Amino acid sequence: MLTKEELLELIQDTESSRAERTVSVNDTDKFCEAVCAFANDMPDSKQNGYLLVGVHDDGRLSGLKATDSLLKNLAAIRSDGNVLPIPVMNVETFHLPEGDVVVVEVAPAVLPPVRYRGRTWIRVGPRRAIATPEEEDLLIERRRAKFPTFDSMPCPQARLDDLDLELFKHGFLPKAFDEGTLASETRTIERQLEALCFYSTEYACPTNAGVILFGKNPIRFLPGDYIQFVQFAGKDRASYIVNQQMFRGCLLNVLPEVDTFVKTAIAKNRPVPVTILRERAVYDYPKWPIRELMMNAIMHRDYRSTGPTMFYQYADRIELLNSGGLYGRVNRENFPDENDYRNPIIADAMRTLGYVNRFGRGIGRVHIELEENGNGEPLFDVGQIGSFRVTVGLTKYADIGQNAVESSQRTAQSKETGDESSQRLSGSSQKNNERAEKDTERAEKDTERAENAAERAEKVKAWALNMIPSGVRQDARSNMASVMAGIGMDEKITTEGLMHFTGLSDRGVRKTISALKAFGLLVRVGSDRAGHWELVGFEP
Repeated sequence: MLTKEELLELIQDTESSRAERTVSVNDTDKFCEAVCAFANDMPDSKQNGYLLVGVHDDGRLSGLKATDSLLKNLAAIRSDGNVLPIPVMNVETFHLPEGDVVVVEVAPAVLPPVRYRGRTWIRVGPRRAIATPEEEDLLIERRRAKFPTFDSMPCPQARLDDLDLELFKHGFLPKAFDEGTLASETRTIERQLEALCFYSTEYACPTNAGVILFGKNPIRFLPGDYIQFVQFAGKDRASYIVNQQMFRGCLLNVLPEVDTFVKTAIAKNRPVPVTILRERAVYDYPKWPIRELMMNAIMHRDYRSTGPTMFYQYADRIELLNSGGLYGRVNRENFPDENDYRNPIIADAMRTLGYVNRFGRGIGRVHIELEENGNGEPLFDVGQIGSFRVTVGLTKYADIGQNAVESSQRTAQSKETGDESSQRLSGSSQKNNERAEKDTERAEKDTERAENAAERAEKVKAWALNMIPSGVRQDARSNMASVMAGIGMDEKITTEGLMHFTGLSDRGVRKTISALKAFGLLVRVGSDRAGHWELVGFEP
């Protein structure tokens, strides 16, 4: 902030691109336009701009007495949502003999252009003006030249101690450089991070890539930076939730967790006969293609989005839904033959860690391995705006009826040949038949449970809409009914389970539950960990 001596120099000097004087105390539009213009720093001076409230154009003080109302009004410019991106600014009062001067100091924006209610204001010498399209293009080019991609941009809310530096030193650097290079390194940790585009010394903060890769709590700065896995018993989201898991944290920790999860929880194999005397292992979903699709989702997603990467497993398929559609030179016509990178720094780090190759061969291999395993072609939905979906069907060999038919055929064949080896196969086929019958029975029970749960949820929802007081807003009524429907399906459902079922945030679920408790429609029986919910007054 200015010193008193610097302020006096500004008051006595003529207005310039760095200073504007005003005696108005209630012209909010004028204040916002001035802040916007200083933030855009059209001359590219890289110096702060100053709005001086309480000073006439000729440098005389107006005798202003700074009030709390004036100071709050000026401070609110930063966060009222009218000036975007949010400017970096400070408000301070100077008490002079002739009166008070309130100084609004505005730093040049990291990501111009800054707009006030959709208009880009700039300083043209001593005056303020709306930018022409050509001037706005210059500001956009300036931003692109400094930060061509989102992962290269600084994350101004984060600081160096928000990064796990030990993980950077011992988990990343040894994989990126040989021992000799690391032994001769003498630069500070900030310079080492900056050399790899993980930190900005100019802005004294990590880049978004640094936060995503090494952040102690990335979700604090990027709310959508996590992976949400849900397994449903049926073929849609209304069915019973069998399993759920959330992967969150920095990528250096999340990537091995996802890798292990795909291998152990998703890639389950089963024996399938190739000939009468030979079988081979076939996976419900083969590990490598699912892993490759997951890594691509992590690498190419739009981290500006507040929505997570969704990894959903249904009874007949897996779906991956990601924020961010096709990027750069990739379009519907050339996908997947063309390749481009929304997050090149993250992509390079994942290549260094061995999770991707960056040769553009992944999707081709995914097609081949899924076909060989009996899953068929993956379905890519590239027509959605701002999102990307891929669907992988369950292997055809998972069909229980098909297994039973094959077992019966082997049994009949063994009886016809009558030799000893065929008799042994007959016994094996009988076991296969029994196993197939048990699988069928379990599947039927799972389906019945899912259908019963879905039916109960609908009844609960209809009951809840009648029980919720009529004065409650429509959106709140809908949220309450959805939460109660989720509890109706599973009285031991967790907060995360309700988040997945309703689409509400953690805060939204908790707020809705509190309201339902207040209305006397919901109670918690037992502890948070071992207890369950009860719907008060609901008759099945």
